[in-house]
Amino acid sequence: MNRSPLMPVEDALDQLLRMADQQALADSEVLPLDDARGRVLASDLVATLDLPPWPNSAMDGYALNLADLHRQPLRVSQKVYAGQAPDTLLPGTCARIFTGAPLPPGATCVEMQENVDVLEDGRVRFLQPLKAGQNIRAQGQENRVGDILLRAGKRLGPFELAVAAGQGLAQLHVVRRPRVALLSTGDELVEPGQPLRPGSIYNSNRVLLGHWLRELGCEVIDAGILPDRPAQTRLKLEQLQVATDLILTTGGVSAGDADCLGQVLRDNGKPLLWKLAIKPGKPLTVGHFGTVPVIGLPGNPTSALVTFGLLARPYLLRIQGVEDVMPLSFTVNAGFDWHKAGSRREYLRVKLEAGRAVLYSNQSSGVLLGATWADGLVEIPENSTHNLGDPLRFIPFNELF
Repeated sequence: MNRSPLMPVEDALDQLLRMADQQALADSEVLPLDDARGRVLASDLVATLDLPPWPNSAMDGYALNLADLHRQPLRVSQKVYAGQAPDTLLPGTCARIFTGAPLPPGATCVEMQENVDVLEDGRVRFLQPLKAGQNIRAQGQENRVGDILLRAGKRLGPFELAVAAGQGLAQLHVVRRPRVALLSTGDELVEPGQPLRPGSIYNSNRVLLGHWLRELGCEVIDAGILPDRPAQTRLKLEQLQVATDLILTTGGVSAGDADCLGQVLRDNGKPLLWKLAIKPGKPLTVGHFGTVPVIGLPGNPTSALVTFGLLARPYLLRIQGVEDVMPLSFTVNAGFDWHKAGSRREYLRVKLEAGRAVLYSNQSSGVLLGATWADGLVEIPENSTHNLGDPLRFIPFNELF
């Protein structure tokens, strides 16, 4: 039994996804295809057309009926271009045909033009053995009417949108955007463009998370910077409950005297989890304030990056109906030795070089620059050490984004 007071990452993720299932968005809207990228399909996309809608040629060449092959050379009785309706193939003839053109009724195969000898009188001789169906794309080869092409809950990228376009659809039914209030906390924070005060730093988390949320299809409500005052924190959370699906915060969730957000959530809200066996990101706090879910990320930039990518991101995808919310990962060989066994699961910024994961020089949770250098994160399991060449799980940043 795990006697650590810190919650394992898997348990935290399981609780977040169960919370997401309870908060799943029921509303939807209709959007043009050009506006639907990154959104989530609200209902199954069912085929209304066979694709291809008719048999067609897979290449430029000549269409013929195999039964006429013994009569060659064959006269060319018609030319068929893509976008044209062909005539029925006359017995004892062939048709000049081009890629994508409908197959003339009566034709049973297509021979590519490279394997054909065109005689001086225009008749055609076929130089290679042929078989029925050769170089023909059959009607319904891709899909038949009534096939489910995309399931509800599918995130729409260029491929999915192209499939919809292939069915003649100009718009799609998508889940409405989650409305996320993004709140930064800390007396030390200043927005970019403003002069720094003594002891202050610029707020990079708002920019990082704001863009990330929009990539996930969210509507972002910029709630600004909140000072470290419990009463103001409580009032702000009360105000943000209106028309908000999630309050996402950074900072103020640890156990220090100035960590007001965590204190207010624990004293006035309904905490679900606090303190994870993860590094960086241990102080992550999740719960409800009133009826609205709150995910409180740590304030250090890399802690916010890791916990958002591994925990908040799956939650936000799941409330939109996405079933498979975990990023793809794969095994790489360590390009370093790791002899510091820790009680928390650790995520390190690495670059892949010659098939190995190479560490960024500074793994501090306050250093964000490493994320611009790195290709992703490697996972160091709890209580483990590793030698150069050992296999480790790698999560690419392009999967998280």
